[in-house]
Amino acid sequence: MTESVKIPKRIARTVIGSLKGGVVPRIGLPYIAVGRKSEIEALLRDVEVVSEGGASFRFIVGRYGSGKSFLLQIIRNYVMDRGFIVADADLSPERRLQGTRGQGLATYRELIGNLSTKTRPEGGALTLVLDRWISAVQSEAVQETGLKPGDPALTDAIDKKIYQVTSSVSEMVYGFEFARLLSSYYRAYIEGDDETRSRVIRWFRAEYPTKSEARQDLGVGVIITDDNWYEYIKLFAVFFRLAGYSGLMIMIDELVNIYKIPNSITRQYNYEKILTMYNDTLQGKARYLGIIMSSTPQAMEDKRRGVYSYEALRSRLAEGRFSRPGARDMLASVIRLEALTAEEMLVLCEKLADMHAGLYEYERRLTTDDLADFIKIEFGRIGADQNITPREVIRDFIELLDIMYQDPGLTIAALMDSDSFEFARSEAVSDDADKAFAEFTI
Repeated sequence: MTESVKIPKRIARTVIGSLKGGVVPRIGLPYIAVGRKSEIEALLRDVEVVSEGGASFRFIVGRYGSGKSFLLQIIRNYVMDRGFIVADADLSPERRLQGTRGQGLATYRELIGNLSTKTRPEGGALTLVLDRWISAVQSEAVQETGLKPGDPALTDAIDKKIYQVTSSVSEMVYGFEFARLLSSYYRAYIEGDDETRSRVIRWFRAEYPTKSEARQDLGVGVIITDDNWYEYIKLFAVFFRLAGYSGLMIMIDELVNIYKIPNSITRQYNYEKILTMYNDTLQGKARYLGIIMSSTPQAMEDKRRGVYSYEALRSRLAEGRFSRPGARDMLASVIRLEALTAEEMLVLCEKLADMHAGLYEYERRLTTDDLADFIKIEFGRIGADQNITPREVIRDFIELLDIMYQDPGLTIAALMDSDSFEFARSEAVSDDADKAFAEFTI
């Protein structure tokens, strides 16, 4: 039995509740992380590239419940701890990368609304970032000049520092207007003009419906639209770096919703947007920007409707002749998630058993032998080698823990002798199941 780790009940309750509901918790992931070492190392190499001024683009491909969202959350937490700003969004019928009725803009708004930092991990960090940028510039100017607040010379020094940032951004596409808005926000911050500050934030969030309204309120003749929103993501990435952060990581989940679009032309427009983003990151047209998208194998590889139906993407992303299960190229743009092994699932179940016991304050009764029997049954089902996912095993296991907690007189042996477990045993291919556990050291 593993040595238990004291886990705060708030975190344990969130983790157990989320996993039982089939979703990935946003907190507590280090307590239950197992496997995925090579995938995490590959993505962390991208993080180093982005922090040094480069850009990266990766696809994470795996079946439903295979751990795509879990891996995204692991990376999300890691990069926030290292000074990155993270923005994530799930695609849906209302949120796409490109659309004619605001679907692309809806994705941008979701990303901006979910901007997160280490101190604001729940999202909504845009105003915080802008205010801290101005405060940091003021502090630096005071330290460098030794002048006191209120001195006109100090104000000039701060203005010069603000101008250095805005001028760097203004050289990019759409950068001139972006820089003007940053300057407007700075002035409003200094003068205590909350109305102008809120208008600038509203513009950054793409909430201005017309150019004329934006021109009237802020003096800029452009707005963020379905067609240009990605250009502003690139602007934000550079600005965040100039504001003292390591860079910007964008995480887009549920790419399968593009695959589900019935209109072939609309799908192609969305894949064309992916190609633009992919090319920008690899050709050096984007800086301090990392992009990760997740997809199912079918949504990726289907040559009629999937990403590979767009030939320019298929030719760039398709695996070569040497990649195979167990020997994947982790430096490629597409990371294919291998199934967790039975041994890794055993370790995960031990962690969950300890967490469950700590949450409900009881002495853990399940031995490692009990856990091994449970995993053996799960992995022994017919077709489990191809179809079983961590999500299914975890939900079954937490249900088992909950039942045993609610009925202390019930034993693991009694549960495993129940009809459902007997059915699982009858489905099991005993020789294969025994082989899977032959190397277990218990």
